Amino acid sequence: MVSRISDRKINEKCGVFGIYAPGRKIAETIFYGLQALQHRGQESAGIAVSDGENILIFKDLGLVSQVFNEQNIAPLQGHIGIGHTRYSTTGMNIWKNS
Repeated sequence: MVSRISDRKINEKCGVFGIYAPGRKIAETIFYGLQALQHRGQESAGIAVSDGENILIFKDLGLVSQVFNEQNIAPLQGHIGIGHTRYSTTGMNIWKNS
């Protein structure tokens, strides 16, 4: 079945930002991307980065500006990454779900 986008209700949920940039440190760029998406979820935020072998993650409850700072962004080294802001549509607003 094919449907038109105009036939469906548009819903806003969480915000997701991804980047692939070989040779660049990307965690700070993801942080700024999440700030731009803050309106999509204000309960928690997280960033995961990879160097192609390891995945490093930092996440917590709160606004992007409350969750991240220079000390917890600096160790997130990699050239592939994704960040998210969360608004609970299912599940509780707890750290495990952030």
